Amino acid sequence: MSVTTQSEIPWLLLVFSLPARRASQRVEIWRKLQRYGMLPLRSSGYVLPNNPVNQERMEWLATAIRTYKGQASVVQVHGFDDLPPEQLKQLFVEARSHDYQKLLHEAKKVLALSPARRPGGRLNRIRRRFLELQDIDFFGSPLRAKVEALLAKADKADTPTLGRKASGKSGEYVNRLWMTRPRPGIDRVSSAWLIRRFIDPKARFVFGAEPGAHADAVPFDMFCPQGFGHRGEDCTFETLRKEFSIKDSRVNRIAQIIHDADLGDEKFGRVEGQGLDKVLNGWAKQDLPDDELLQRGMDLIEGLHESLG
Repeated sequence: MSVTTQSEIPWLLLVFSLPARRASQRVEIWRKLQRYGMLPLRSSGYVLPNNPVNQERMEWLATAIRTYKGQASVVQVHGFDDLPPEQLKQLFVEARSHDYQKLLHEAKKVLALSPARRPGGRLNRIRRRFLELQDIDFFGSPLRAKVEALLAKADKADTPTLGRKASGKSGEYVNRLWMTRPRPGIDRVSSAWLIRRFIDPKARFVFGAEPGAHADAVPFDMFCPQGFGHRGEDCTFETLRKEFSIKDSRVNRIAQIIHDADLGDEKFGRVEGQGLDKVLNGWAKQDLPDDELLQRGMDLIEGLHESLG
């Protein structure tokens, strides 16, 4: 008897229902559907291309829906009689093109301003949103290249300030895959934020217990001699800041906050990190996927950075 592989079943379908009284949960689920790039069918349900990442996301979302007293099923689908494969793919392309168009419009507005007048952190948010869209651009929208070219132009004029120590090797850590342990806590999420904000704007992140599982990845905050981790009395965030000589007064203050929250030695007397740590621990208890837990934590640190301005 032949066994059907995942690659032979091209689509995943999520069908669900939630009690009408659970309005806040409906909004939360809708946001997840948008974030994961799920395409709504006119009849019923939401579709994604079938791959391990998308299946994990759908299964997690179905579990969340059931937790909210709803019903949900994840189905592997060979095809839809009223939607030929090429038409379905085109619908995904159109959805992402719409997102990219909005991002292009926003980026052009920001770049039209002089650097001194640009709202703090706006370009970084646009870059972060672009990376999110790339992750769900399953069939290659033609507008992606336009956004990428515009942001590359902005990168040249908006390169973060690095010290002399980092200038010789910073190119080694551009457009890299970065690896850390699953269930990221405050040191790992803040280190990931630092990497993408000041070291590698196009950084991608994976999770695992063994660095050897991704030989091309740069390990951070892992139990291995390679990569970047705790050194002496420094947490990983401090190690990265010093190694790449990042000159930013707010980053220095964040380093103190992360150190005290991660190591608990009260070295700097900064208590702000305790609240951040509790928020991250609370999200972790919700069984969020590692990539979403990391992204939420990075958003949290971005907000902290802007609040210190």
